[in-house]
Amino acid sequence: MNIYVVDRIEEGYAVCENENGDSLDLQINLFKELKNVKQGDVVVEENGAYSISEKLTQERRKKIISLQNDLWE
Repeated sequence: MNIYVVDRIEEGYAVCENENGDSLDLQINLFKELKNVKQGDVVVEENGAYSISEKLTQERRKKIISLQNDLWE
């Protein structure tokens, strides 16, 4: 299983990065599971199939909010 975070949506592609900083461009219209993908979503690849992980996306967003809150305390 590979995990990516969507950095941006650009000309029909989801430009993603993994934790090592390697990038991957996914053509959105080729994957019905990515139809509603947006910046910041976590995308999981298993056996050549890509899907958005709502659970990992929410965990990532909560972590970012917590880090931001720590900066202002």
